[in-house]
Amino acid sequence: MHSITINRALTDNFKGFTTIDAHTEGEPLRIIVSGYPDIKGATILEKRQYVQQNLDEYRKILMHEPRGHADMYGALITDPVSESADFGVLFLHNEGYSSMCGHGILALVKVMCETGTIALDNVPRVIKIDSPAGLITAQADRDAAGKITASFENVDSWADALDCTVNVAGFGEVTYDIGFGGAYYAYVDADAHGIRCATDNVAQLIDLGRRIKQAIVASHSLVHPLEQDLGFLYGTMFTSKKVTHPEAHSRHVCIFADGEVDRSPTGTGVSGRIALLHAKGEVGLNQPLMIESIVDGRMIVTAQARTEFHGKHAVIPKVSGRSYITGQHQFFVDPDDVFQQGFILR
Repeated sequence: MHSITINRALTDNFKGFTTIDAHTEGEPLRIIVSGYPDIKGATILEKRQYVQQNLDEYRKILMHEPRGHADMYGALITDPVSESADFGVLFLHNEGYSSMCGHGILALVKVMCETGTIALDNVPRVIKIDSPAGLITAQADRDAAGKITASFENVDSWADALDCTVNVAGFGEVTYDIGFGGAYYAYVDADAHGIRCATDNVAQLIDLGRRIKQAIVASHSLVHPLEQDLGFLYGTMFTSKKVTHPEAHSRHVCIFADGEVDRSPTGTGVSGRIALLHAKGEVGLNQPLMIESIVDGRMIVTAQARTEFHGKHAVIPKVSGRSYITGQHQFFVDPDDVFQQGFILR
């Protein structure tokens, strides 16, 4: 069998990117190691604005087909902007850029430690990460078998609105709550609305998730108390009590960006959910909940403390989940490629 080698001419003539791919509870993460030019900005939000305005073709190259797919998710490492941070991160998807990503934080911590980029001995290691939503405090540890585990304390999370209703054309009235866990989500009780949170019902979940989000965006304004750039509805979170794992509290199916389906329970989503449940008096502090996903992935979320965030009664969630490295890739862009920035075909 003949082997193919990547020669100097190829790397000189083609634009190239190197990535490490991973997943957390089934949800992919493409970590961009090289290929981007310097990212300007004094804050992470300024860096996000810079890549939106100047480097968005890079996102499309790596997230869209033929290198990615409609549900691909990415992480772009940046220099830290906080004195205590180890690094910064921007999160990418099929439509643009998110504010925070729990599954991405967990996978980043696992990959950083597995590759030796961040040294991990036999004592827990605190890792601080600048995200658009704020400074994230993560922790890496080794279990009794020597395997690396990861968790993180999320930003202040709160119940923003409870028991709201909206009319969704072609479906009817939908009741929803809005919670913030690094991003805003509309939480909809799927069981109460006769919606199945199952893999064979993905088409309906995507369709309704999009339509519910659009209806809420048109009728319910969101204002983040600190950052205008964070004041937008990121997705629809369907919740269900019909679970597979006997210890699971509930199931989440998150439809976000342009109809993406999160394979994990959604780290920011479980953070917003624990804030909602705490606000309703259904969950106390330091009471861990297991929440499962559409593919039976699981995350553990706990409200560790109450806090006040610029007038919001909030909690500090802690989230854990399992992450795994799936590959290392070197991508090229042929200057003659008619699909350089790719496409989305669902």
